Amino acid sequence: MRSSCHSISSGSESDLESDYENVKLPRSSLHDLRRQSTGHNVSGEMSDGRHVEYNSRHSNTRKHFARSALQYTNSLDRNKSGDEMLTGTASTMMQPLVTLAPMVLHPQMTQGPVGHCVSALMEMPTCPALCELRAQIQELSRSVETCTREVVDVRREVGTLRHEVSSVQGVKDDLDDIRENIERLEEQTRKRKLRLLEQGLTCFLAYSIFSAVLGMFQFGYNTGVINAPQSVIEDFIVEAYTKRYGGIKEEVRNRATVIYAIAVAIFAVGGMIGGFGGGILANKLGRKRGLLLNNLMGIAGACLMGFCKYPNSYEMLIIGRFIIGFYCGLNTSLVPMYISEIAPLTLRGGLGTVNQLGVTIGLLVSQVLGIQQLLGNPEGWHLLLGITLCPAILQLVLFSFCPESPRHLLITKNREEEARKALRRLRASHHIEADIEEMKAEERAEQAEARTTLCQLIRTTSLRNPLVIAIVMQLSQQLSGINAVFYYSTVLFKNAGLSEEAAKYATTGIGVIMVTMTLISIPLMDKAGRRTLHLWGLGGMFIFSIFITISLLVKELIQWVTYLSVVSVLLFVVFFAVGPGSIPWMITAELFSQGPRPAAMSLAVLVNWMANFLVGIGFPALNAGLSSYVFLPFSILLAFFWVFTYRKVPETRNKTFEEIAAIFKSREDRKIFGDKPSGSDTEESPM
Repeated sequence: MRSSCHSISSGSESDLESDYENVKLPRSSLHDLRRQSTGHNVSGEMSDGRHVEYNSRHSNTRKHFARSALQYTNSLDRNKSGDEMLTGTASTMMQPLVTLAPMVLHPQMTQGPVGHCVSALMEMPTCPALCELRAQIQELSRSVETCTREVVDVRREVGTLRHEVSSVQGVKDDLDDIRENIERLEEQTRKRKLRLLEQGLTCFLAYSIFSAVLGMFQFGYNTGVINAPQSVIEDFIVEAYTKRYGGIKEEVRNRATVIYAIAVAIFAVGGMIGGFGGGILANKLGRKRGLLLNNLMGIAGACLMGFCKYPNSYEMLIIGRFIIGFYCGLNTSLVPMYISEIAPLTLRGGLGTVNQLGVTIGLLVSQVLGIQQLLGNPEGWHLLLGITLCPAILQLVLFSFCPESPRHLLITKNREEEARKALRRLRASHHIEADIEEMKAEERAEQAEARTTLCQLIRTTSLRNPLVIAIVMQLSQQLSGINAVFYYSTVLFKNAGLSEEAAKYATTGIGVIMVTMTLISIPLMDKAGRRTLHLWGLGGMFIFSIFITISLLVKELIQWVTYLSVVSVLLFVVFFAVGPGSIPWMITAELFSQGPRPAAMSLAVLVNWMANFLVGIGFPALNAGLSSYVFLPFSILLAFFWVFTYRKVPETRNKTFEEIAAIFKSREDRKIFGDKPSGSDTEESPM
């Protein structure tokens, strides 16, 4: 404003005169204005009473207005040459005059000289500084309005935030409640697990397990029974073929060898089909009814093999082997499933080893009875094959008194009362609430995947890791080279330099070692753990497979190496019995909960039997092609299985099915979020 005033004051005298003329106020008009303002009547048009009232009401205002006008006139007379005073006084005088004139003047006054004076004052141009100030005030007003709106918005947002804070506080309270509930459930789970760990073996539980394991005995027996009387069976095939078709003796002998290989391999084909259908049968009929009906297949197969000699029909032998293979395949799926579901938590590992114990006892019995002095001769070989009828009938009778799996009754069939009754019989106690709660916890965790089909099992991401582990574990059993020892141990010992009689006794020694080491591994299973024993077993088999290869290479150079070959084969079997012999059957049932367990067992057993078939049908060609290096491929596979077990297989010892499923869930979460393993899922290898 100071600069604006200075610009006015610095103007020329002619400019001031121009401004003075623009006002258009002659001195006479200003004097008239002063007289009118002091109360004189104007043109006599208003009555005296109205003038008195008007003058008395506005006397002070009029006096102030007249005084301002007089000062303005005098200042113009005295300071016409003073630019600065003129500008300042004009600015000071104009504003009150313009403001007060409409308020204090009577309407009649606006028509005379006073009106002209006021109009001139109102039309007088204002100072630029005042315009600028007015603009700034208007801008400030707009800013104040904007701030007011923003304050309203902020208040609204503060209210929203307060509401959200209240909601967050409510969520926090809910989380605290959930945390307390989780801690309470964990404490209940811990107490329940302690009660489960206190359970032991009862007489009726032992009876039920023995009745079920007869099915695994059949598997072991029919796996080894074909080995010892090989030459006798080939002579029977030659005789039957010659009677039908004749032919040159050498050609017939070659055909007989092929037919014998088919009879050996067809057992595995039947096992594949039976094992694959085991899960379907377990869900449709249950574990108990499935095993009972399966014995009818065993009886039929045993009869075909036992009576094949009388009509000289090797076709009956092949069909009988196929049916008995189907029977054994169902057993390998149903029996481990049943035992794992009825066994207490603390005994699940040891009782799971009983599966392999049944297999090894069956192998030993078949080898002992296959000795030439007993049934391994031309007169008794058909009885050796047909004697499998007895265990089938025995299981059919004994297993009729066993209960159905309580887990199957409660989780799959929703028959809680029948499940309680079965548990009371198996535990020989009425205190079964811990078992019931553990089963219900598994049921709650697996409700979304009840009755999982094979296709769903393969497609489900959360089940992929345990499925891969189950398959590789089954392959580690069959592709370890043990079936080559079972099927062709007599030939291996002959190639090592033993006589035929000594080779048969060495084969029998394999069965004895298998049974002994399986018995030793039963208490170790729940002390050392499944993963540790499997690593020990695979490592020992790898080492002694190398020794077998070395002994076969130098047996002609060093005579005593023949005994090294025999010892290496026996120790190879020892380490097989410690780990790979029993653990794959057991851990497959442990890795899956009730919903996907049947489908997983079916697929795992199918893979097991397929590998069994490949080894049985391919080992003779492998032996002919690689000769002394025949065990080298098995050594490579054993090294791979050891590394896989060390890196991927979790320890399942003393863990419930729910806890084992949680291990794989935590692994899946770490894979999604990129966390490193904590090391709690697997135990460090002792190797």
